Amino acid sequence: MVVSAMGTDVRGRIVAATLHLIGTDGIAAVTNRRIAARAGVSLGSITYHFPTQSDLLRSALTTFVADETTRLRELAQEYRSRDPSLVDAAALTEQVAEDLSFSAERIAPFELYIQAGRDAQLRDAAAQCWSAYDALTATILTELGVPRAESIAPTLVATITGLQLRRLATGGAVDIATSVLHLVRSAVSADTAGDDAATDHTTVATTKTT
Repeated sequence: MVVSAMGTDVRGRIVAATLHLIGTDGIAAVTNRRIAARAGVSLGSITYHFPTQSDLLRSALTTFVADETTRLRELAQEYRSRDPSLVDAAALTEQVAEDLSFSAERIAPFELYIQAGRDAQLRDAAAQCWSAYDALTATILTELGVPRAESIAPTLVATITGLQLRRLATGGAVDIATSVLHLVRSAVSADTAGDDAATDHTTVATTKTT
Protein backbone atom coordinates (compact mmCIF):
# COMPACT_ATOMS: atom_id res chain seq x y z
CA MET A 1 0.00 0.00 0.00
CA VAL A 2 1.34 3.44 -0.89
CA VAL A 3 2.52 5.22 2.25
CA SER A 4 2.08 8.74 0.90
CA ALA A 5 -1.73 8.59 1.02
CA MET A 6 -2.14 6.35 4.05
CA GLY A 7 0.94 7.11 6.13
CA THR A 8 1.46 7.90 9.77
CA ASP A 9 -0.98 10.83 10.03
CA VAL A 10 -4.12 10.28 12.08
CA ARG A 11 -6.50 10.53 9.14
CA GLY A 12 -4.42 8.09 7.12
CA ARG A 13 -4.24 5.60 9.99
CA ILE A 14 -8.00 5.75 10.41
CA VAL A 15 -8.56 5.04 6.70
CA ALA A 16 -6.00 2.19 6.71
CA ALA A 17 -7.62 0.63 9.78
CA THR A 18 -11.05 0.92 8.17
CA LEU A 19 -9.93 -0.86 5.01
CA HIS A 20 -8.34 -3.63 7.06
CA LEU A 21 -11.47 -4.17 9.14
CA ILE A 22 -13.77 -4.10 6.10
CA GLY A 23 -11.61 -6.64 4.30
CA THR A 24 -11.35 -8.85 7.37
CA ASP A 25 -14.87 -8.84 8.80
CA GLY A 26 -17.08 -6.85 6.42
CA ILE A 27 -18.64 -3.41 6.66
CA ALA A 28 -21.20 -4.44 9.27
CA ALA A 29 -18.39 -5.25 11.70
CA VAL A 30 -16.74 -1.83 11.41
CA THR A 31 -17.24 0.32 14.52
CA ASN A 32 -15.47 3.45 15.73
CA ARG A 33 -14.18 1.55 18.75
CA ARG A 34 -12.59 -1.14 16.59
CA ILE A 35 -11.16 1.45 14.21
CA ALA A 36 -9.67 3.40 17.11
CA ALA A 37 -8.07 0.27 18.55
CA ARG A 38 -6.63 -0.77 15.21
CA ALA A 39 -5.40 2.71 14.27
CA GLY A 40 -4.14 3.64 17.73
CA VAL A 41 -6.17 6.85 17.83
CA SER A 42 -8.84 8.29 20.11
CA LEU A 43 -12.53 7.78 19.44
CA GLY A 44 -12.97 11.53 19.16
CA SER A 45 -10.43 11.80 16.36
CA ILE A 46 -12.54 9.52 14.19
CA THR A 47 -15.65 11.66 14.37
CA TYR A 48 -13.49 14.79 14.04
CA HIS A 49 -12.14 13.66 10.68
CA PHE A 50 -15.22 11.71 9.56
CA PRO A 51 -18.55 12.96 10.98
CA THR A 52 -20.51 10.03 9.50
CA GLN A 53 -19.73 6.46 8.53
CA SER A 54 -20.59 7.31 4.91
CA ASP A 55 -17.85 9.97 4.98
CA LEU A 56 -15.40 7.39 6.25
CA LEU A 57 -16.38 4.71 3.72
CA ARG A 58 -16.16 7.17 0.82
CA SER A 59 -12.72 8.26 1.91
CA ALA A 60 -11.56 4.66 2.37
CA LEU A 61 -12.65 3.75 -1.15
CA THR A 62 -11.27 6.80 -2.93
CA THR A 63 -7.99 6.66 -0.99
CA PHE A 64 -7.44 3.03 -1.89
CA VAL A 65 -8.06 3.65 -5.57
CA ALA A 66 -5.90 6.80 -5.59
CA ASP A 67 -3.02 4.78 -4.14
CA GLU A 68 -3.66 1.88 -6.49
CA THR A 69 -3.84 3.97 -9.66
CA THR A 70 -0.67 5.84 -8.66
CA ARG A 71 1.15 2.55 -8.19
CA LEU A 72 -0.11 1.13 -11.48
CA ARG A 73 0.63 4.37 -13.35
CA GLU A 74 4.23 4.31 -12.13
CA LEU A 75 4.55 0.68 -13.16
CA ALA A 76 3.04 1.38 -16.58
CA GLN A 77 5.38 4.33 -17.10
CA GLU A 78 8.38 2.17 -16.32
CA TYR A 79 7.16 -0.60 -18.61
CA ARG A 80 6.23 1.82 -21.39
CA SER A 81 9.88 2.79 -21.86
CA ARG A 82 10.52 -0.77 -23.09
CA ASP A 83 8.20 -0.25 -26.09
CA PRO A 84 6.03 -3.27 -25.21
CA SER A 85 3.88 -5.26 -27.60
CA LEU A 86 0.29 -6.29 -26.90
CA VAL A 87 1.57 -9.69 -25.76
CA ASP A 88 4.02 -8.00 -23.38
CA ALA A 89 1.27 -5.81 -21.94
CA ALA A 90 -1.01 -8.80 -21.39
CA ALA A 91 1.81 -10.69 -19.70
CA LEU A 92 2.44 -7.70 -17.43
CA THR A 93 -1.23 -7.65 -16.46
CA GLU A 94 -1.01 -11.31 -15.51
CA GLN A 95 2.19 -10.69 -13.53
CA VAL A 96 0.66 -7.80 -11.60
CA ALA A 97 -2.44 -9.86 -10.80
CA GLU A 98 -0.41 -12.84 -9.63
CA ASP A 99 2.00 -10.75 -7.55
CA LEU A 100 -0.81 -9.10 -5.62
CA SER A 101 -1.83 -11.13 -2.61
CA PHE A 102 -5.44 -10.65 -1.58
CA SER A 103 -4.82 -8.91 1.72
CA ALA A 104 -7.71 -7.54 3.74
CA GLU A 105 -7.05 -4.10 2.27
CA ARG A 106 -7.44 -5.46 -1.26
CA ILE A 107 -10.63 -7.34 -0.46
CA ALA A 108 -12.19 -4.21 1.07
CA PRO A 109 -12.95 -2.39 -2.22
CA PHE A 110 -15.11 -5.30 -3.41
CA GLU A 111 -17.15 -4.93 -0.20
CA LEU A 112 -17.40 -1.17 -0.74
CA TYR A 113 -18.54 -1.49 -4.35
CA ILE A 114 -21.35 -3.79 -3.23
CA GLN A 115 -22.22 -1.41 -0.42
CA ALA A 116 -22.48 1.41 -2.97
CA GLY A 117 -25.38 -0.49 -4.47
CA ARG A 118 -27.20 -0.09 -1.15
CA ASP A 119 -25.92 3.35 -0.13
CA ALA A 120 -26.49 6.17 -2.63
CA GLN A 121 -23.97 8.33 -0.75
CA LEU A 122 -21.19 5.95 -1.80
CA ARG A 123 -22.06 5.86 -5.48
CA ASP A 124 -20.25 9.04 -6.51
CA ALA A 125 -17.07 7.76 -4.86
CA ALA A 126 -17.48 4.38 -6.57
CA ALA A 127 -18.04 6.09 -9.93
CA GLN A 128 -14.86 8.14 -9.43
CA CYS A 129 -12.93 4.96 -8.72
CA TRP A 130 -14.12 3.17 -11.85
CA SER A 131 -13.41 6.29 -13.91
CA ALA A 132 -9.86 6.40 -12.54
CA TYR A 133 -9.24 2.80 -13.58
CA ASP A 134 -10.83 3.44 -17.00
CA ALA A 135 -8.66 6.51 -17.58
CA LEU A 136 -5.47 4.71 -16.61
CA THR A 137 -6.32 1.73 -18.83
CA ALA A 138 -7.19 4.00 -21.77
CA THR A 139 -3.85 5.78 -21.40
CA ILE A 140 -1.94 2.50 -21.51
CA LEU A 141 -3.95 1.21 -24.48
CA THR A 142 -3.33 4.45 -26.34
CA GLU A 143 0.40 4.15 -25.74
CA LEU A 144 0.22 0.62 -27.19
CA GLY A 145 -1.43 1.98 -30.30
CA VAL A 146 -4.79 0.33 -29.65
CA PRO A 147 -7.57 2.18 -31.53
CA ARG A 148 -10.59 3.62 -29.69
CA ALA A 149 -8.89 3.06 -26.35
CA GLU A 150 -11.47 5.08 -24.40
CA SER A 151 -14.35 2.86 -25.54
CA ILE A 152 -12.46 -0.38 -24.91
CA ALA A 153 -11.08 0.54 -21.47
CA PRO A 154 -14.29 0.06 -19.40
CA THR A 155 -14.81 -3.45 -20.81
CA LEU A 156 -11.20 -4.37 -20.14
CA VAL A 157 -11.36 -3.00 -16.59
CA ALA A 158 -14.59 -4.91 -15.92
CA THR A 159 -13.07 -8.12 -17.30
CA ILE A 160 -9.93 -7.88 -15.17
CA THR A 161 -11.96 -7.00 -12.08
CA GLY A 162 -14.33 -9.90 -12.66
CA LEU A 163 -11.45 -12.33 -13.11
CA GLN A 164 -9.84 -11.01 -9.94
CA LEU A 165 -13.11 -11.54 -8.08
CA ARG A 166 -13.31 -15.07 -9.46
CA ARG A 167 -9.76 -15.72 -8.30
CA LEU A 168 -10.62 -14.36 -4.87
CA ALA A 169 -13.79 -16.42 -4.57
CA THR A 170 -12.31 -19.70 -5.77
CA GLY A 171 -8.71 -19.39 -4.61
CA GLY A 172 -7.65 -20.78 -7.97
CA ALA A 173 -5.42 -19.45 -10.71
CA VAL A 174 -7.05 -17.39 -13.46
CA ASP A 175 -5.53 -16.83 -16.90
CA ILE A 176 -5.92 -13.07 -17.03
CA ALA A 177 -3.24 -12.53 -19.69
CA THR A 178 -5.06 -14.64 -22.30
CA SER A 179 -8.36 -12.88 -21.64
CA VAL A 180 -6.78 -9.43 -21.88
CA LEU A 181 -4.93 -10.31 -25.07
CA HIS A 182 -8.08 -11.76 -26.64
CA LEU A 183 -10.11 -8.63 -25.91
CA VAL A 184 -7.47 -6.21 -27.14
CA ARG A 185 -6.74 -8.20 -30.29
CA SER A 186 -10.46 -8.44 -31.01
CA ALA A 187 -10.74 -4.68 -30.69
CA VAL A 188 -7.82 -4.13 -33.04
CA SER A 189 -9.21 -6.64 -35.55
CA ALA A 190 -12.67 -5.06 -35.42
CA ASP A 191 -11.18 -1.64 -36.05
CA THR A 192 -9.16 -2.95 -39.00
CA ALA A 193 -12.23 -4.67 -40.43
CA GLY A 194 -14.19 -1.46 -40.03
CA ASP A 195 -11.56 0.51 -41.90
CA ASP A 196 -11.51 -2.10 -44.69
CA ALA A 197 -15.31 -1.98 -44.95
CA ALA A 198 -15.25 1.79 -45.12
CA THR A 199 -12.62 1.63 -47.86
CA ASP A 200 -14.67 -0.90 -49.84
CA HIS A 201 -17.78 1.26 -49.49
CA THR A 202 -15.90 4.31 -50.72
CA THR A 203 -14.50 2.33 -53.64
CA VAL A 204 -17.96 1.10 -54.63
CA ALA A 205 -19.44 4.57 -54.36
CA THR A 206 -16.62 6.02 -56.43
CA THR A 207 -17.06 3.33 -59.09
CA LYS A 208 -20.79 4.04 -59.37
CA THR A 209 -20.22 7.73 -59.95
CA THR A 210 -17.63 7.24 -62.68
